[in-house]
Amino acid sequence: MTHLSQQRCTACHADAERPAAQELATWLAELPQWQVIQEQGIPQLEQTYRFPDFLTALAFTQAVGQAAEATGHHPCLITEWGQVTVRWWTHAIRGLHRNDFIMAAQTDELYHRDFGSAVPSSSPQG
Repeated sequence: MTHLSQQRCTACHADAERPAAQELATWLAELPQWQVIQEQGIPQLEQTYRFPDFLTALAFTQAVGQAAEATGHHPCLITEWGQVTVRWWTHAIRGLHRNDFIMAAQTDELYHRDFGSAVPSSSPQG
């Protein structure tokens, strides 16, 4: 089985088939730091990443934005002093799709590869 971060995000339309609960559980097991939340009745994958300052958080936001633009699949990004909250879901089906798990895994990979050595400060300046 190919790890989610090595898979490609593919186009998804409103008529796309929603994954079965068992598939969702399998994919979520590969992403232990992510949680499924409900936002306005729509299930979404969410994780908050911590950073030592605002500029590093902003750089991560920009890197995730570039990855999103390259795939045509865009998350909600909330950038604050010392943290970035990322939410993935598929707008076309108003829920979760394999693409969301792929992009969550790629977001983790991006963080660990390029930002993982960032040590969070204990108190925000914001």
